[in-house]
Amino acid sequence: MNRKYKWWAVLLFIAGVLLISVNIAILITGNTYVYKALIFNYVNIDDLDLFHTRAVKNGTGEPWLISTGYNKGKIPDTVRAELEKLESVAYLVIKDDSIRYEEYWDHYSEKSLSNSFSMAKSVIGLLIGIAHDEGKIKSLDEPIGNYLEDYKEGLAAQTTIRDVLMMSSGSNWDESYSSLLSITTKAYYGSSLEKLLHNEVKIDKAPGRIWNYKSGDTQILAFILEKATGMHVADYASEKLWIPIGAELPAQWSLDSKDGHEKAFCCIYSNARDFARIGKLMLDSGNWNGRQLISKDFVRQAISANNLVYDDDTTSRVTSYGYQWWLMNYKDHPIFYMRGLLGQYVFVIPDQRMIVVRLGKQREKIQVNRIPLEVNYILEGALSVCN
Repeated sequence: MNRKYKWWAVLLFIAGVLLISVNIAILITGNTYVYKALIFNYVNIDDLDLFHTRAVKNGTGEPWLISTGYNKGKIPDTVRAELEKLESVAYLVIKDDSIRYEEYWDHYSEKSLSNSFSMAKSVIGLLIGIAHDEGKIKSLDEPIGNYLEDYKEGLAAQTTIRDVLMMSSGSNWDESYSSLLSITTKAYYGSSLEKLLHNEVKIDKAPGRIWNYKSGDTQILAFILEKATGMHVADYASEKLWIPIGAELPAQWSLDSKDGHEKAFCCIYSNARDFARIGKLMLDSGNWNGRQLISKDFVRQAISANNLVYDDDTTSRVTSYGYQWWLMNYKDHPIFYMRGLLGQYVFVIPDQRMIVVRLGKQREKIQVNRIPLEVNYILEGALSVCN
């Protein structure tokens, strides 16, 4: 055997041993989610078929009115360039309850299902509000330990539902999307959210003081919803939201396993028109065509700044977040909105009676004042087509 071949054989043997060792370690630790994460590499708006789902059933659909000015407005060239650069698949502008502008790309249409990502957090926040309105949750200031056994001791016993709504649980959740070993990656690709929270999520800082965006807080809210209502989250969402707001198509909510728990921090698959209905409900202070689905008081609280301090800047107050809803101001227009990974948005501009939806495959890496750069383009385009 020549020397060169011998070295290759040694290297291949070492690589084989390492590969076997890594697989054994993965199997022993139960981190088999790694295989799926490696195969599919990075999350996508088209991940629907990767996971089990539960339907958010709809009832009788209520089609949107179409404005007489439908698609007559022109998107500025700079806005169109940004939307196409970031691989937008849907752009929808609604004014005065009528569709003013609508465009789709890459074979998507008004019926195409697309991943909400963290826009789902806003939906969970509203469901908590409804459960509170119904008395299933007695108070937002109840300790979460009243519903979840894992949070009855230490700092966890001091943590309230309101703390979690405001993303101030004080938990050790690692909101990392690029790390293969982060708890967020485990939650997305793993098969038991209940075990994950039980084994790895601890309240290790005083709650209710510091704002720190964590998907785990929303998942805690979802488990509270299950306990309080006795229903799956998707079923409760169907009964209290999707059917009453006249969604035209059923949505699908990703689960951690077959017949398991909803990934509440993400992953409602729906379309731009039906996502916009959540915006209309909030625009009308929780009222849908004369029926109050969520109390005005809860809506007001949800879209009011929580005024906590940032985890990375304790000298500044949080004015950009309420109860699972984002807040901002654009050209003197106060705005509240749903926001998800890769640039999924539902914006509500109350003083213009406008709702704007953008769905797509990419977002800008740059943020200005903690707001992704593409937001300015999306809003500029919407205001332009309505002028």
